[in-house]
Amino acid sequence: MTTEPIAPAAPPPAAAGTAAALPDRGSADVVLIVDDVPDNLALLHDALDDSGCTVLVATHGERALELAREAQPDIVLLDAVMPGMDGFEIARRLKAGPRTAHIPIVFMTGLTETDHVLAAFAAGGVDHVSKPIKPREVLARIGAHLHSARVQRQARLALDAFGHATMVVRERDGRRVWQTALARRLMDEYFGQGDATHLPPEVIAWVARESLRRRAGAEPATLTVARGARRLTYALHEVGEEFGGDGEWLLVLREADDAAMIGAMTLAFKLTAREAEVLYWVVRGKTNRDIGDILGCSAATVKKHLEHVFAKLGVETRTAAASLAISKVSQLANR
Repeated sequence: MTTEPIAPAAPPPAAAGTAAALPDRGSADVVLIVDDVPDNLALLHDALDDSGCTVLVATHGERALELAREAQPDIVLLDAVMPGMDGFEIARRLKAGPRTAHIPIVFMTGLTETDHVLAAFAAGGVDHVSKPIKPREVLARIGAHLHSARVQRQARLALDAFGHATMVVRERDGRRVWQTALARRLMDEYFGQGDATHLPPEVIAWVARESLRRRAGAEPATLTVARGARRLTYALHEVGEEFGGDGEWLLVLREADDAAMIGAMTLAFKLTAREAEVLYWVVRGKTNRDIGDILGCSAATVKKHLEHVFAKLGVETRTAAASLAISKVSQLANR
């Protein structure tokens, strides 16, 4: 088990300005404690260490943000009131960062007024414990959150390992509750590196429409976003209880590349590059005039290319050519 030891009389290693070694996760849950009081850190560190957790500590906001981004802890125990950057601001920044938005935050505060408790939840907290800290209470309160975080982490890693870009989103505001690294990369490439914590407006609108259709019993539909020769398709799925509560959906993203498919057709049927482009757009259901507009040539030229395609494929109709092309390319993709 990897820990960053602390001593009540001096700042813990994780709070120092020098870089600390990142934990070897293994099967242990990683907990980041953020508090400016060494006695509180020591008390929590010992309790969590004894329970089998890997413990990281920070005594100020900047170090907390740095550790969270680098170590990707399973949960953050966060003091609400600290000099400089307070816990509420730390929480808001964690939730605004694409690498840390999914991490559950439990606030620790001596402020019991309703306004302060509400502020903790508004900043992104999932729970809170009151000071003075009672270690057994803290362990009990974070147990359920750690289990949920563990399940989500394992799911993200497994999905990325199999090349599935996925994210869980909140229907009411399009917030990305969690996402795999592949999903985050695709979203950045298609929509730019803007708001990494919410879906783009066009995707939010589609999720709202599709979720209503699904609740009404309609057949699932997809959304496709095109960027040049690349296309990103979204499919909506219900979320299991272990991933989120009511009003959350699982989005599965799949990317298709026009150039890759055209290249596959070129090789499969021994077509010229232009003939393969014509066949590809026939498969996509375009007319000769549409294809001419796309490729910058006349409909008559498209028709001539199509005659050569029919001859090479041994077919006589557009439908037959499209069916054969889809079948062949699918076979190549599954090898």
